[in-house]
Amino acid sequence: MEFFAYQQSDIPEIQALFHQTFADSEGEAEGKIIGELAAELLTRTPQEDLYCFVAKNENNKELAGCIIFSRMQFEQPVTAFILSPVAVLTPYQGQGIGQKLIRFGLDKLRQDGVELAFTYGDPSFYYQVGFEQIPETHIKAPQPLSYPIGWLAQSLTEAAVPHIPGKSSCVPALNNAEYW
Repeated sequence: MEFFAYQQSDIPEIQALFHQTFADSEGEAEGKIIGELAAELLTRTPQEDLYCFVAKNENNKELAGCIIFSRMQFEQPVTAFILSPVAVLTPYQGQGIGQKLIRFGLDKLRQDGVELAFTYGDPSFYYQVGFEQIPETHIKAPQPLSYPIGWLAQSLTEAAVPHIPGKSSCVPALNNAEYW
């Protein structure tokens, strides 16, 4: 598997990947929602507020996985991005591709001076790539959480995840209670 920053020409294939992956696991309606979220993030978010990385099969260059990070903002200055959504096509799942792709992305963010990474999902999966559960009393999520134990963060510096008082916000495409 090879890992790359996405290209604009990858967007239709990325949208299809998210659609198919989530349709396989959560049903067609969820696949459509997450496919559209990925497309909206990639087409409407300013490039300085976005990182997107893809995994491609070395043999046939098929897109096997994709992760998208978008900027989060707080009332105090901190450079932070949230990882959402994440997908690995069903035939490629269980091979560690998602974890390797996330580590690849986190390394790129770290190299660019990003201080914190957040995600919202299954703690047992994200613990394996360095995320830890954080209470909302420590750092508030941009939207009310339907699954509070899934609010996760990690420091990309030598410092621990700090307490960040006040509100947070995310890019408009992700700022929908439906995703939280």
